[in-house]
Amino acid sequence: SLVLLSKGVPQIMAAFGLKSFLDEAGCKLVYYLHRVARGVSLSTTCLLSGFQAIKLCPSNSRWLDLQIRSPRCIVFWCFLCWILQLVVNIYIAMYITGPTNNKNLSMEKLYRYCSSPYPGRLVFSVMAVVYTFMDGVYVVLMAWTSGSMVLVLHRHKQRVQHIHSSSPSPRTAHETRATHTILILVSMFVSFHALAGILSYRVTQMQSPGHWLRGISFPVSLGFPT
Repeated sequence: SLVLLSKGVPQIMAAFGLKSFLDEAGCKLVYYLHRVARGVSLSTTCLLSGFQAIKLCPSNSRWLDLQIRSPRCIVFWCFLCWILQLVVNIYIAMYITGPTNNKNLSMEKLYRYCSSPYPGRLVFSVMAVVYTFMDGVYVVLMAWTSGSMVLVLHRHKQRVQHIHSSSPSPRTAHETRATHTILILVSMFVSFHALAGILSYRVTQMQSPGHWLRGISFPVSLGFPT
């Protein structure tokens, strides 16, 4: 919800040429909230997938201790995700400045409610590496945990089918639906965030990105939160 409100509302208003309502403090707050919310959305979705994978592991596996302790750790890990994103994205609040003018925004000003100086090559490279690394870790973990869950469900389905070889059981149908849900979620997660990351990099790198690039980048970045 924070991602949609902090990114979607200002950019939709800008696209329709409505008057800017943000001052410098508002720009810093909105863009900072967007980055933090995006990071928390990524990390908590990944965290949820991890806890689900641990919960699905067989009770006699080496993950048994983690299965017992994981419910008590959820709040702590969610809190840690928030703290990490609040700290990592402080640079965004320092970097963004106020609107360039208070006139009505045309398509020329799309994504320009708030302005930002073009970063130096060193600063840009460092921040790009940090953000890309974090996003990459989340995507890899999400793919790994989802793959683990699908594998566990598939093995269990095979055992159930072996026992009830005459006709499929309702339990098998539930496992099939769960597998499809996991695969849809991880596919959307990886594809939306990978594409959004590539487009965001291109928009940030170019001093004057074209309308088509901005236009595609905006809905893609809101795809998974929606």
